[in-house]
Amino acid sequence: MNDVRGVPLGTSSAEAGAAHERALWQLVSFYGDPFAGLDATIAADPGWGLAQVMKADFVLTLTEPALLPLARAALAAAEPLMAGAPGRERAHHAAASLALAGRWRAACEGWDAILCDHPRDLLALTCAHLFDFYRGDARSLRARVARVLPEWDGDDPLQPFVLGMHAFGLEECHLYPQAEASGREALAHDARGPWAIHAVAHVMEMQGRHAEGAAWLAERRADWAPDNGLAVHLWWHAALFALETLDTQAALALYDAQIGGAASTVNLQWLDAAALLWRLELLGADVGTRWVDLARAWADPVAHAGWYAFNDVHALMALQRGGEPGRAQALLDRNLAAAEQAAGDNRAMACEVGVPLMQGLLAYARGDRAEAARRLYPLRGVAHHYGGSHAQRDLIDQTVLAAAAAPGGERALGRALLNERRLAKAATPLTRHWAQRLGVSMS
Repeated sequence: MNDVRGVPLGTSSAEAGAAHERALWQLVSFYGDPFAGLDATIAADPGWGLAQVMKADFVLTLTEPALLPLARAALAAAEPLMAGAPGRERAHHAAASLALAGRWRAACEGWDAILCDHPRDLLALTCAHLFDFYRGDARSLRARVARVLPEWDGDDPLQPFVLGMHAFGLEECHLYPQAEASGREALAHDARGPWAIHAVAHVMEMQGRHAEGAAWLAERRADWAPDNGLAVHLWWHAALFALETLDTQAALALYDAQIGGAASTVNLQWLDAAALLWRLELLGADVGTRWVDLARAWADPVAHAGWYAFNDVHALMALQRGGEPGRAQALLDRNLAAAEQAAGDNRAMACEVGVPLMQGLLAYARGDRAEAARRLYPLRGVAHHYGGSHAQRDLIDQTVLAAAAAPGGERALGRALLNERRLAKAATPLTRHWAQRLGVSMS
């Protein structure tokens, strides 16, 4: 049978096909518990291997090392079912297996090959899009979606989510007007599109439209906050808009209510918590014992180090600032070893960006501002190679600005960085704060 977009499925069960469609919506919208939808698909047709592969895909997109055994088990369960499976589904199994092995670029190539034959394969597109993001491949974030978007029917209920992906890819390629237009178009078709809301929020962040961005998220809160896996990250964006006005108390309130503590349960959420606390401290805010609580909540980052450098960098911040410098050093040492010995794409991520970034952040934390700036400033041109978004990687710039503004800091370096920032986005209270700290006139 085929799904509603004409993509062939290796099952004859209408119940399994319907469960698969709902699980696809959960994966692409971040609503509800995808495990429930995936398990329902498996239960409806235990002999359908793609259902197990899809479960592995979801686990892998969480970038959660502790859950890798679950992905491995799902792919193992699918293995004997692949012999008689359609070619598309065997290709999905192969791509997910590459992702499990840490070969994310090769996995994306596998999903891309599927999309050439089946441009409406939303599973392949979703997986490739997320791993393009994790690899910092902005061009593919845009171009991969562009290669399939014209093939999607505007009446398809899931087409707005593809538009949302396109909007984010456009934003990461600095095509801000086009990104905002694509995001708004997506939301005109389906207001409950957190990825499109997220893309437009990114545009406003990058353009310095902090008041408009805060209003954008507040007005659409009902469309992204309840029961949504992206909610913590969007609350983080709301906190960033507060920081642009230097309202550290509002950002702390958002941390306590929506980002820290029980709100965050996986790496993708803990790293938002760490990134916000770090930015708050750069502005001189007293975050109390929040670092300690975050370090305790993180699921043993040292034991799981070396899977994804982007996550490890943020875990290191939590450990160091949370009063565990020994574990922070152990995390760095594990990344050094992984950078030298490990296979997979994370080896290059750790070598080029992750390890030197950790070293620079530790230098800043111990008060060696000159060493921090020396290590961090050169990373700005290559930091995208270890993943994340422009907004997330701005933590590096802000740390360099803080180091340059410290007594004895490299004022000339800070001024140059501030000049770049002033031309890239509208001046905000945060930009004026760094100008004042650096002794730079904004007139």
